[in-house]
Order: sequence, then structure tokens, then C-alpha cells
Amino acid sequence: MMDIGFQLFSARNYPLADVLKKVAALGYSHVEGYGSLYTDPQALKAQLDANGLTMPTAHVSLGDLEDTSKTLKLAETLGIKVVVCPWLAPTDRPTSADGWKKFGDRLQKIGKPFQDAGLTFGYHNHEFEFISYDGKYAMDWLLEAAPAVNVEADVAWIVRGNADPATWLPKFGDRIVAVHVKDIAPAGQNADEDGWADAGQGTVPWKTLWPIVRSQTKAQYFVAEHDNPNDIDRFASRSIAFIKSLGA
Repeated sequence: MMDIGFQLFSARNYPLADVLKKVAALGYSHVEGYGSLYTDPQALKAQLDANGLTMPTAHVSLGDLEDTSKTLKLAETLGIKVVVCPWLAPTDRPTSADGWKKFGDRLQKIGKPFQDAGLTFGYHNHEFEFISYDGKYAMDWLLEAAPAVNVEADVAWIVRGNADPATWLPKFGDRIVAVHVKDIAPAGQNADEDGWADAGQGTVPWKTLWPIVRSQTKAQYFVAEHDNPNDIDRFASRSIAFIKSLGA
């Protein structure tokens, strides 16, 4: 049986206690954390335990990642196994191949203490890493410069970046340890949800991509996400049902 996770950022506008109860009841086995949830790690762990949930993957800001001892303590408290750098602010994004290589080198160094502690360290993409510089995607320059850094692949953002996930995922499949399962609404729809859709309700060709994800990557964590849902019950229930329908 495949374990399915829920990215809590999707529910940032809803009460956490209600969300944890809801996703546990729907059959999610784990949740993925993000920055503002970590104010009181012990209290968060107690909430997870009360709902029978774990947090094996977590998004941790670049600044906090560079505070190694703080993040290692967070991982120990919450049982985090995969620490993920989730995003680069626009002002921090390189604008050249050399810049992305330098950022990759920076991530390689940031990740080493976590790897030395037995954790997996990865990077989560958006669309801007699929801008091409000197004939390669920014993401490719980054990963080539950081051979020890793994990937949490956000497939819908790859599509929004006008890249082909069916081609790109196998290229780095041995480094893809987690996948965000979300969807893109048809053109002109869901404007109040920033053009996103519940998994299986949009245009991402998941039925074609799923066999690639399962057979050509080493992903162990499959995390439902929606960047701006206007109905958390609908999103959570539809998404887990769709992911289960894809099969193991």
C-alpha cells in the first residue's frame, strides 16, 4: 500500500487542528511541513501524534537551513527524514548558468551536515528553474553542480515552466525522492485559485506520467498539494482519491 502525504502549505488559511484531523480521517498517512509551523516543534509533534500522522518530509527555508543546529533539532523532534529547500525569493534567483552553478555549489555545502546526520537533503522546484541558460535548464545546472542534492519534483510547476516532465523526470530519476501531486486548471478556469486544480481535475497528464514516476524515479513520498484551494475539504478528498486511483 502506497503512503500518501499532504502538503500543509495547501491548508495555510485553515485551522491546523481541523486540517490534521481531516486529512487523517481521509487516509493520508503523513504531512509535509513548512516554515511558520515550526514555532513550537514539540507542540506540533504532539498534534501529529494525536492524529496518527508523521512528518517525514519538510520544507525548510534557505535561511533556516544555514542554521544547521536549529534544523537538525527540528528534524529530530518531528521525525523528519527528508529536508527540502522549498523556494528562492526573486531577489535571490540567479540569472545565468554560472549563477545557477554557484547556487548548486552552495546547496551542496548546505546539505552535507544533514546528510552526515543520516538525513536526505533535497531541493523543490518551481517554474523559474526551467528557464534555459546556455542551452540547459537552470535546474540542470544546479543539479550538475550539486551531485549530492536530491529533488522533490513538483510536476505541475515543471509543466508551468513549459518543460516536459516525461522527459525531465527520468533524466534525474535516481535523485528524485519525493513528488508533489497537483494539477493545473484548463486555461481561463479557477482564476480564484491561481489557475490550480485538485489532483486529477486538470490538464497535467498524470495517467501518462505516473508510470514514469513509479518506475523511473526513486520517489518514496507522494504529496498532494494545491497552492491556493478555496475549498480544503474538496481538495483533500479529491486528491487522495485520485492518487489512489493511479495505483501503486
